[in-house]
Amino acid sequence: MLPSKNNGVEIVPETTNDGSFILYDLKVEVIKPRGEHVCSHTVGDYFLLRGEQLSIPEGQFSIYSLAALMPHLTVHQRELNENDWMMTDDIIACPDPHCGGLFMITRTNKTVIRRSDTSVVPKDAKDRRALIPRLVYPNGIKAG
Repeated sequence: MLPSKNNGVEIVPETTNDGSFILYDLKVEVIKPRGEHVCSHTVGDYFLLRGEQLSIPEGQFSIYSLAALMPHLTVHQRELNENDWMMTDDIIACPDPHCGGLFMITRTNKTVIRRSDTSVVPKDAKDRRALIPRLVYPNGIKAG
């Protein structure tokens, strides 16, 4: 089932029957600090995450901050239970203990992702470890 348009707004079904799944697109933005920035953060700098594609439209973004944010990104891309603490914990501190930088994670849209575009492992494989010798990566190197 493909997304439909309603007055220019993309309507995405919550579930799909065609081997696809839904991820939230994210915007991660530097917001007002708790103190002084000692890193290279500038309020308003941001990056976008759509599916597994990250883009930095303007400016720059520290790899150390990005590393600290990564575990939160994949969680915020997925549907969560309303009682899950990750639903409300969307402001992340800079990993440098001397920096007051803060980052806000905001869900923007939903994107339909086809499983076949993201994994070579069959969904119904009972023992995935048995697949390791047969897996071949796009560069031709065999796993295992």
